[in-house]
Amino acid sequence: MRLPDKTGAIEGAIAAIPDGATIMLGGFGVPGTPFLMIQELVRQNKRDLTIIKNDANETGMGVDHLLVAGCVRRLITTHLGLNANAIRMMNEGTIEVEFCAQGMLAERIRAGGAGLKGFVTDIGIDTEMGRGKQRVEIGGEVAMIETALRADVALLHAAQADTFGNLRFAATARNFSPLMAMAADTVIVEAEEIVTLGTIAPEDVHTPGPFVDHVVHVPNLSEEYAVVRR
Repeated sequence: MRLPDKTGAIEGAIAAIPDGATIMLGGFGVPGTPFLMIQELVRQNKRDLTIIKNDANETGMGVDHLLVAGCVRRLITTHLGLNANAIRMMNEGTIEVEFCAQGMLAERIRAGGAGLKGFVTDIGIDTEMGRGKQRVEIGGEVAMIETALRADVALLHAAQADTFGNLRFAATARNFSPLMAMAADTVIVEAEEIVTLGTIAPEDVHTPGPFVDHVVHVPNLSEEYAVVRR
């Protein structure tokens, strides 16, 4: 059996994403953020997007390009503290923002990838994060339901991919990306290096190829990626 070659052009991969899509963006802050695919979303003028990411990046980079271009309707994230534009747009009501503690965000995505509808916890139940959420009693203790998160598309940045889509992430880029690859209907990956099938050692594969639909080669990284190396 010959495994398919999933490599292709970034333009075609992003063109298949419809307006109104829910998109998970990989990365942990800057590391692992798919900056070039974000730029392509802006170039193709995708609209009415729901973005799920652990942060909103900084002003002038990453998610901020989508916000400034008016591509985003809703943002599900852990914090906006480094992005003044995101804070302003939230306060003005230009975008809808749902905050989620970082560990909870990871678990909601993991639950979505595992086929669960949600999970039960008492963490944050008496805080702003718990307001309006369904509560249940288990063993005489009150807990709340955190719903799972899934997306139409996950856009991820990998240090290395083979032609079938087996992925290796660098350092903290690995934090959210493997979870998102399991929780999206379509997974598109930009990779700094594409190698032949079998080149990546099995123990170095952080996301197996069956979870990946498209692989795009991005050997020439933009200045935004350089933040990782400063």
